[in-house]
Amino acid sequence: MNFKEGVIIPIDKPYGITSFKALAHVRYLCTQANDGKVKIGHAGTLDPLATGVLILATGKMTKQIETLQAHTKEYVATLQLGATTPSYDMEHEVNEKFPVEHITRELIDKTLPQFVGDIEQIPPTYSAVKVDGKRAFDYRRSGKEVVLKAKNIHIDEIEVLNFDTAKMQLTIRVGCGKGTYIRALARDLGRAMNSGAYLTALRRTRVGDVKVEDCVNYDQFETWLQQQIIDK
Repeated sequence: MNFKEGVIIPIDKPYGITSFKALAHVRYLCTQANDGKVKIGHAGTLDPLATGVLILATGKMTKQIETLQAHTKEYVATLQLGATTPSYDMEHEVNEKFPVEHITRELIDKTLPQFVGDIEQIPPTYSAVKVDGKRAFDYRRSGKEVVLKAKNIHIDEIEVLNFDTAKMQLTIRVGCGKGTYIRALARDLGRAMNSGAYLTALRRTRVGDVKVEDCVNYDQFETWLQQQIIDK
């Protein structure tokens, strides 16, 4: 393992930390093991409340990041129907509730196909999208409104894994391209069913050919690193 020549390290990012914090922790441990600074970057962020595949690249392999970011991704998402939050996930409290009595499995199956293929999607305003050089979430967190433009994205498939009618929770598997916000998909799906929706759980299960079971457990990364042969 030669960090300068470049290594691809997929990790399983845990809940509650930013992708940047995960990267910084791995960089620190790699630098310690390498007896010198290690250049490292990531191929596509995950929200703090999302878990799963986060691909890191070191040294010369950082040049591959743009290519890695373009790979198709797969997510498993759980949506709470009948309510929304400002961020469309559990970072914020519920701010609005909607009727759900009319939502059936048949309605879900009828509505989902309109989100498959080449579609336009407006990113959540609580996101890292830049507006005039600042992140959109910085505007929102300082109490300012921000309007984002729709982006062209591609969703390959959406599969219903479970629909709990008692809790009004829907679990789906989504295969999609670069730039897709699953929080925005939840928002738009809720609206399309004349209700609301936000994420209660999100896990990225695949990036390209890298599956979550291929990843290094973040909490055990130091132990894993100690087992590697490092070419200094």
